Amino acid sequence: MDDRTKLSVIYYSATGTTYAMAQAAVEAAEKAGAEVRLRKVRELAPEEAIRSNSGWHAHRLETQDVMEVELDDLSWSDAVIFGTPTRYGVMAAQLKQFIDSSGPLWARGVLADKVFSAFCSTATAHGGQESTLTSLFNVVYHWGGIVVTPGYVEPSQFVGGNPYGASHTSNNGEIPPDEAALTATALTARRAVEIATALKRGLAVA
Repeated sequence: MDDRTKLSVIYYSATGTTYAMAQAAVEAAEKAGAEVRLRKVRELAPEEAIRSNSGWHAHRLETQDVMEVELDDLSWSDAVIFGTPTRYGVMAAQLKQFIDSSGPLWARGVLADKVFSAFCSTATAHGGQESTLTSLFNVVYHWGGIVVTPGYVEPSQFVGGNPYGASHTSNNGEIPPDEAALTATALTARRAVEIATALKRGLAVA
């Protein structure tokens, strides 16, 4: 029987910034020994809006084979990492719509005692990175989940400077995630796996 920690990386990305960070999270989690699912949330924007932006349209084609998330991905997981661009200082509507569909799992207590973490991106500096992450964690508190952040546990975090979760400023999608952002994303994933694994082992012998 495979007793590896199960982790889902669930993200929304329009032009590819948060997708790149999601890939970094997957790679780091797998290196930490987790069984990982990468899942995108369903796009809600109309076709005409997507086609009006060449980067948005290209990215949708690039990731057309990435599986869309289902509620089973939440119940399957020991840990979940959410990734989202910022929209007015909060998570993207696409991710929020999926989270809002989780009521049946919440009502049964399925989401309690799982580890949750997150990363995000903004178009501009001071564009709401911290508020996006902390508001997303409000959902986890309602679920009874356990929030795990990168904190300042490694020297690299003093470069990125965001203890709430990995984040990146993309200049409206023109600047891909840099080394600081990807390092912080990897740290976020490793910590989520490590704490979820410890929790899983502890509960197994309790």
